[in-house]
Amino acid sequence: MSDSHILYAITHSLYSGRARSYLIKNQIPFRELSTGHESFKTEVLPKAKLPTIPTLITPQGEVIRDGAAIIEHFEANNGRPCRPPGPKQQIVSALFDAIGAEGLLRPAMHYRWNFPEDNLDFVRYHFLHSQRDTSQREEKTEYMMNRMRHAAMIFGVTEHTHDLVESLYLDYLQALNAHFTQYPYLLGWRPCVGDFGLIGPMYAHLGRDPYPARLMQQRATSVYRWVERMNRSDQDAPEFFNAGTEFLANDEVPESLLAVMRVCAEDFVPETLAAAKRINHWLAENSPAPGTTAVGRLAESPGNAEFSLRGQKISALAQPYRFFLLQRVQSLYAELNETHRSTVDAMLETCGMLPVLTVGLDRQIHREGNLEVWGD
Repeated sequence: MSDSHILYAITHSLYSGRARSYLIKNQIPFRELSTGHESFKTEVLPKAKLPTIPTLITPQGEVIRDGAAIIEHFEANNGRPCRPPGPKQQIVSALFDAIGAEGLLRPAMHYRWNFPEDNLDFVRYHFLHSQRDTSQREEKTEYMMNRMRHAAMIFGVTEHTHDLVESLYLDYLQALNAHFTQYPYLLGWRPCVGDFGLIGPMYAHLGRDPYPARLMQQRATSVYRWVERMNRSDQDAPEFFNAGTEFLANDEVPESLLAVMRVCAEDFVPETLAAAKRINHWLAENSPAPGTTAVGRLAESPGNAEFSLRGQKISALAQPYRFFLLQRVQSLYAELNETHRSTVDAMLETCGMLPVLTVGLDRQIHREGNLEVWGD
């Protein structure tokens, strides 16, 4: 039996980048295959339950669907090498995992689909070559691309919000660049789980598609270097002459990272509050049975949530997966003693993120048989 894992993924996939980077940085041997391979449909999908990526096959034949679950598999079995030891850093790491997976969907989709003169040929190449060369290949490619364009609008990217999305993203990019000028990773000298959450949108869409990649290269060179760094197995930090090897000492969360969190909070917090309200209303009306699929194509949609951002209204799909990830943040917080909770509270209050510790759904989301499902 081979010692190598198989990662079913696609190069241009936002969520694939999260798992791929984790495997690379932790030097876990793997071979990457596209979902266009017949083996994905015949051997993997029956166990994965949903045709989503990334999906991992272990050398023992276990199938693990979803990037967060893939990372948790290795973290739980290897002593959690990417979890910082301190309470503040642990909360920040878990929070950036959620921000990367859910909080940056609008800029990721906007910068991919609304600059066709720069991006279209590049993006189309990858959609086309992610599937086998059959007579339906061209038709499938157009269908897939149109679905993702529509998804961008569902996430709140419309002609009325383009300027807003760009303004917020450029503020975020500037703050993140200032941080990565000082440190190679979010919390110091090695990547945490939050780095892997963040690399999803920052690699496949924002750091690789021609238009946003050029924007990042020109305006945020240190961020672009971090994107490169996250896809190399070594530390890749030659520009830091005083580089260490561990997370920052004494549970430090630098002011430069708090500045990034302040920008993210402008968008992430109001959307999270609005989405929780919308989903809880849906839960009260529909009362899904325990074990019912909560996330993905097999789940019912709770509909859109509306919220205000910098004085402008946005309507975006309320996604339960956001709260599945935030449950991890809140579980870590619940395990802290009173002194550590007070320290975390003070930190999050300074950057506008305090509400994420208490906002939630009226039903928990659990993971069973490769699906995220509603609890009791």
